[in-house]
Amino acid sequence: MNVLRYRQAFDELYRRYNRREYVHPDPLEFLYAYDDPRDREIVGLVAASLAIGRVASILRSVRRVLDRLGPRPADFLENGSDEALGRTLADFKHRFFTGADVAGLLSGIRRVRQRHGSLEACFAAALGERDETVLPALSAFVLELAPADGANPFVPDPCRRSACKRLNLYLRWMVRSDAVDPGGWSRVPRSRLIVPLDTHMHRIGLALGLTGRKQANLAAALEITGAFRQICPEDPVRYDFALTRLGIRDDTDLPAFLARCGAK
Repeated sequence: MNVLRYRQAFDELYRRYNRREYVHPDPLEFLYAYDDPRDREIVGLVAASLAIGRVASILRSVRRVLDRLGPRPADFLENGSDEALGRTLADFKHRFFTGADVAGLLSGIRRVRQRHGSLEACFAAALGERDETVLPALSAFVLELAPADGANPFVPDPCRRSACKRLNLYLRWMVRSDAVDPGGWSRVPRSRLIVPLDTHMHRIGLALGLTGRKQANLAAALEITGAFRQICPEDPVRYDFALTRLGIRDDTDLPAFLARCGAK
């Protein structure tokens, strides 16, 4: 299929909806309050990791964690301990995640920062020059974050063929920089990003013929990313935010958009 025929419709959608005024309600909005990339990369990983369930609940849970980390999360982690994290988050719960899970994630972040200096440095060190996507680096990043006694349920493992929607969403936030994505990482090329695939984007991908896979798994995410790369090779997730507004916002019309693209 010639996906280049979608470029005009995608670009118009991007110009219409890729604006900060359309972000709320979205956990991405928490990142805007942190100018220092050292803090923003921590806040972003927390916010993306909690992005499961109803958006109102997600926002409440992210706010609860950030309130306990204080205005400088990087300093909080640097000066704290695992025991202090456990106490600080003992009563936290978000869906099936507990305070211990969040504390485990933050402990992993601390270890990575102690070893590499920053989350970005850790991720960039694992990214090979010939890697077509961030997938190999993502797998190494997950291992770096994991505790010694096993995987943290907060952090999906791409080796298990998960689409890793939340991690790829985090990378989009940190690597890209435009009216919506605040950026902060400069050592990871946006050309290697993978679309953060959820059920909504999967339905759009199926309707447009960007994938034929019936499950929203890693293989489908890579297929849809490959299709986007044909349209915009330097920035394959450029259209992600705008496309996911379709069907979410009351002022959008997903069927009309798909019909304009020629989807059946």
